Amino acid sequence: MEETARRLKPGRVLDLACGAGRNALWLAQNGWDVTAVDGASSAIEILALRARELSVFVKTVVADLQRGEYEIPSNTWDFITICYYLQRNLIQRAKQGVRPGGTLLVIVHIIEAGEEPTESRLRPGELEAYFADWQIVHRYEGKPDDPSHRRSVAEVVARKPAD
Repeated sequence: MEETARRLKPGRVLDLACGAGRNALWLAQNGWDVTAVDGASSAIEILALRARELSVFVKTVVADLQRGEYEIPSNTWDFITICYYLQRNLIQRAKQGVRPGGTLLVIVHIIEAGEEPTESRLRPGELEAYFADWQIVHRYEGKPDDPSHRRSVAEVVARKPAD
């Protein structure tokens, strides 16, 4: 996420399924106007505490994304991140929320050889198909760079068409 964000001009960012906010905090420390959403109130409390300790502002929202409790405003965000969380219908909603010319980063776990797709894991190549109508800036499938994740991942960074 950091590598992608460094290449973008800071603006409004939405961190969906943010957990305890590692990405949200990094973004806030690097000049982004951050809104972070997660369904776990305990994670949001940790994020808010860390933001205060770091003297940065992160707008936090407790909302169950599975239940659609957070409405993503259309054509609003310069950058949206969904990291290590798979909710298939959330990808389309996030795409609608990115402003024209904006960027969406999605990282999800993918199945290993011999496994079937699940609610939390896609087939190799499946994530990229969600972005057939966008400019794909980065794609990757394989072992994650993040040592806290051991399963293979698919990563896509895509830019919404400007028109």
